[in-house]
Amino acid sequence: MTDGLTEALLALVPEYGAVLVAAITFASCLALPVPASLAMLAGGAFAATGDLSLVGVSAAALAGAVLGDQAGWWLGRSGSGLLARLTAQPDRAVLMARASARLDRHALPTVYLTRWLFSPLGPWVNLAAGAARLGWARFTLGSVTGEATWVALYVGLGWAFASQVDRLGEVLANLGGFVATAAIAAGLATLVWRKRR
Repeated sequence: MTDGLTEALLALVPEYGAVLVAAITFASCLALPVPASLAMLAGGAFAATGDLSLVGVSAAALAGAVLGDQAGWWLGRSGSGLLARLTAQPDRAVLMARASARLDRHALPTVYLTRWLFSPLGPWVNLAAGAARLGWARFTLGSVTGEATWVALYVGLGWAFASQVDRLGEVLANLGGFVATAAIAAGLATLVWRKRR
């Protein structure tokens, strides 16, 4: 079901172009399950064929992602009941706790790296940053630079490897899963080591 929805959504990229890419990246930064990385790869591929503008797709993806980050930060800062509802599920509560702990130690690198390298934590870091009252300017600096890295990587790879974008998407999804799993394993190993000491 999810694969069919992803394919249908990606089929709309050449028709709706940069606007759709912006909407998808915005939604992904609010923890909605949409294929943002694949949409950027597709946008880059369509830009390589001349169907879309490379600058337009990149700017739209960046704008959507930064606005999504800002919305998440604001939701966390407002302390609304939405934060409690979003973290009511155990797996989401674990992600939120992990994001908060990381943010307490290293705010700017955490925001930057969770935009692109540890992207599954990104939406939760947005909420945690707002809830922890991390300053807007500091959060925004990490957000904009991290999202610019994410957009440049994915749109750029889509543009460079337009003829192999399906295969590239699979490889990057597997790599992203590996990096996230390795980060979780490293975090758990650190916790075990500290408890033993």
